[in-house]
Amino acid sequence: MHRVTACKAEGDYRLWLRFEDGLEGSVFLGNLLEIGAFQLWRDVREFAKVSVDPETATVTWEGGIRLDPDILYQDLLARDER
Repeated sequence: MHRVTACKAEGDYRLWLRFEDGLEGSVFLGNLLEIGAFQLWRDVREFAKVSVDPETATVTWEGGIRLDPDILYQDLLARDER
């Protein structure tokens, strides 16, 4: 499992991430806005409340939203290969 060490919300629903092995970059999450709990992000102030859970090293928001770090990692790797 990949561990997130830092993250921050950027404009246009992009999330910047750094992983423990040094891989870093931004992923676009705006495509999730129409799905269930992610609709909360329509208020960009809610999207900006992202943090890294210190126990699990996953990206999380208030209300229990968590994103799988392995999927985020693979998304960043795919961008680097383009």
